[in-house]
Amino acid sequence: MNTASDGLPDLPAEVCARLRAALLRTGYDADGVVGVLGGAAHAALGRGEPEPAERATRDAGELGTLIRLFLLGGTEPAAAVAAALAPLDLAGAVAAGLLDVSGDDVRAALDLRPHGDDAGSWWVLADLDADQRGGAVPSDHVLGVGHASLSLVRATSRRPAGTLLDLGTGNGVQALHASRHARRITATDVSPRALALAAGTFRLNELDVELLRGEWFDPVARRRFDQIVCNPPFVVGPPRVDYVYRDSGLAGDDASALVVRQLPAFLTDGGVGHLLASWLHRVGEDWADRVTRWLPAGTDAWFVQRDVADPALYVGTWLRDAGIDPRSPEGRAKSAAWLDWFAEHDVEGVGFGFVTLRRTTEPPTVVCEDLRHAYDDPLGVEAARWLDRVDWLRAPGTDLLATRFVVPDTVVLERIAEPGDEGWATTVRRLHRTDGPGWRHELDEPATALLAGCRGALPLADLLDLLAAAHGTPRDALVEAALPVVRELVRHGMLLPAEWTR
Repeated sequence: MNTASDGLPDLPAEVCARLRAALLRTGYDADGVVGVLGGAAHAALGRGEPEPAERATRDAGELGTLIRLFLLGGTEPAAAVAAALAPLDLAGAVAAGLLDVSGDDVRAALDLRPHGDDAGSWWVLADLDADQRGGAVPSDHVLGVGHASLSLVRATSRRPAGTLLDLGTGNGVQALHASRHARRITATDVSPRALALAAGTFRLNELDVELLRGEWFDPVARRRFDQIVCNPPFVVGPPRVDYVYRDSGLAGDDASALVVRQLPAFLTDGGVGHLLASWLHRVGEDWADRVTRWLPAGTDAWFVQRDVADPALYVGTWLRDAGIDPRSPEGRAKSAAWLDWFAEHDVEGVGFGFVTLRRTTEPPTVVCEDLRHAYDDPLGVEAARWLDRVDWLRAPGTDLLATRFVVPDTVVLERIAEPGDEGWATTVRRLHRTDGPGWRHELDEPATALLAGCRGALPLADLLDLLAAAHGTPRDALVEAALPVVRELVRHGMLLPAEWTR
């Protein structure tokens, strides 16, 4: 798969074992790096400001050498690097494609950095980015752990799974996180370079991952998995492949559509898929109508739109991501072709977000939501609970009117009042969930009164009887108006069966 003769990194088990020993010995892990840099310098490094980190590493010995070499992109003396990487010798590191040596000067040829979660730390191998290279990246560039990767990590549910597929693994970071909750992991990619680096990542972290090469779902034909995660090449635009990590060769948002259409067929019954996706916003077309047309039968789906980019901003962002100056002749030409394509296809924006899919034998639930406001809680935990609430709502034994509901402590009511002749008059009643995605619902006065009574003591039917009597409203009309609101609030975790809160 990865031999020096084909220009790919060559990271066999023996090299990875020696490198791992060096990294463990020096403390080159997530905690070790933060410990040396301190909070301020680490934050500055994240902003692209290396000087505070450079200063912090000067007295950090061999760990400081590795931080400057791999995280700061510096040139280090050969003797210092040899000491820091022992028992891996310099010749072995160069042959593996890890280092470049020129005389007594040593530079990193690959990006090797710690990456951690609450349970521990790993190391991830990837290519140097445009800033580290000092220029545009090649077409087979393998990304490091970027914002999109971390977003998918946070949007993936972590309940135990027997089998998991990481489709388009790249550097392998999704599979690393999957190792916390999945017994058997399969990772695929179309790029030989990505597979070579992912193989090195897995060996370095002593993980047994099945690696397969091929396009889309071809390598796992006729197989099914309990969970699938996918960070596809979702950049939208003309049908070309400038960079394998982001371009699919399919036009527009066809790459995202392909994954949504095909993924459920590779899930076990009840299996769950999580992916990042992009979709076109076209003049006269609702984005929700567009993405729901991609769905196959028998699929629960939750589409969460996190951002919508103006076409010009979108093009400029992706050009800079590849290290291309939009002001250069190359940048101008690529921008013109890209923007022309958007104009020809009536594209007024590009949506981006997360998709959760589940294979089901029940009548499917499909929801598209615009959640562009800021929130900090990981979406993966909420996605799993969202599916639980969907299951409960459609279960044959569920009777909303007979259920005793509770408003969770994380839900608060905001009232907006305006002054009038008779004092302050409430004009807006808005329910907020202060955790998860921070959902909000505007309520009328009867709904506000109904929720005030949801303390787990009386079933919904009794509360509606009391509300009808108090407001002089026909009960049947009140029930008809209340049940859709109750279902929506349950789906959003803003109203729960009392038995769930005990």
